[in-house]
Amino acid sequence: MANDVFKINGLSFAYGKHQVLKGLNLTIHEGVITTLIGANGCGKSTLFNLMTKNLRPDQGDIFLYGQNVSDCRIRDFAKQVAIVHQYNTAPADLTVEKLVSYGRTPYHTMGLSPDPEEDEKKVQWALNITNTVEIKDKPVTELSGGQKQRVWIAMALAQDTKVLFLDEPTTYLDVRYQLDILRLIKKLNREFGITVIMVLHDINQSLYYSDEIVAMKDGTMIAHGLPEEIITTELVKQVYDVDLQIQQVDGKPFVIPI
Repeated sequence: MANDVFKINGLSFAYGKHQVLKGLNLTIHEGVITTLIGANGCGKSTLFNLMTKNLRPDQGDIFLYGQNVSDCRIRDFAKQVAIVHQYNTAPADLTVEKLVSYGRTPYHTMGLSPDPEEDEKKVQWALNITNTVEIKDKPVTELSGGQKQRVWIAMALAQDTKVLFLDEPTTYLDVRYQLDILRLIKKLNREFGITVIMVLHDINQSLYYSDEIVAMKDGTMIAHGLPEEIITTELVKQVYDVDLQIQQVDGKPFVIPI
């Protein structure tokens, strides 16, 4: 049985008087791809930001490998968890390789690396696995959307963590680059054992590229489990308030989005 990476107990959060999360309990398992799904405003982005220390909970606790995230220093957290946000920017003259090298920052002290050779090894590995070696000398701002996304993932991989968070990694990409990114994510999980936690809007991509689905509505989790076991017409209606048919494709449910 897989170990628990994250254990969330009684998590609540509000923006002013607007309660976004309401006593949420959730366990994220090691070595799998877990995707958060739900309609806009359901709380999945807030949960993502709480789990990645961008927000602090009003109530409840988030444990990473048994340690309360609230008690974990940012530097120590960054040695365990890498994050790719939905929106990312870089200075106009910053090259791909330089950006990827910033992934080694958590291991530096006073801006200096204790092991430059190890840094270089991890940076080159990240460039290779994301197929960005050929563009390593290009400014990030000159890249296509799909190239940029692979570069930001490369920077996260250079951190050398076993947990990777991705916030809507396929947003604004055409279908070719969406599939390119999703296949890369699956490769990172299958070949390198990286635990992946991501937010996706496309329900069919979520079903096909995830091992586990967390379905949310109104600040609570309403289902968590294997896609083929929890995704039903009734759940889709409950989550998205639409009546859609579901068929089986490659042994997984496929929602007919018309």
